[in-house]
Amino acid sequence: MMQPPPIHATCISVGGHAVLIQGASGSGKSDLALRLIDRGAILVSDDYTLIKRRADRLFASAPATIVGKLEVRGLGIIAVPYADEAAIALHICLGENVERFPMTKKTRKFEGIDVASVHIAAHEASAPIKVEMALKQVLETP
Repeated sequence: MMQPPPIHATCISVGGHAVLIQGASGSGKSDLALRLIDRGAILVSDDYTLIKRRADRLFASAPATIVGKLEVRGLGIIAVPYADEAAIALHICLGENVERFPMTKKTRKFEGIDVASVHIAAHEASAPIKVEMALKQVLETP
């Protein structure tokens, strides 16, 4: 069976739970990942992420060519500590038009499995904290 192609997303692991960060080129995926890494997260993959389904769970990993590499704008490609793989718990969609009070919980489907999804403005100072709070909410929801 062929593996699906990588998706255009950066992925970090917070406490062993993968967070996929998607957005247009230049939207702040790598920058947000860098700020989360500074807060204790671990890189899984930058810019492109492989997703593999095992039973009813999804796992993220990096394509072999970019394992342990993070693009830091202004510095270039930097080697950082990384996790080989992590179970996906949350999807972050980057953009500027964030709802003040989202009325419904959103999901994004990957490989036939729904993943909780939150819209965040990546360049806000509070963005890394919001990612951590959203992950905590997802993990506490039965």
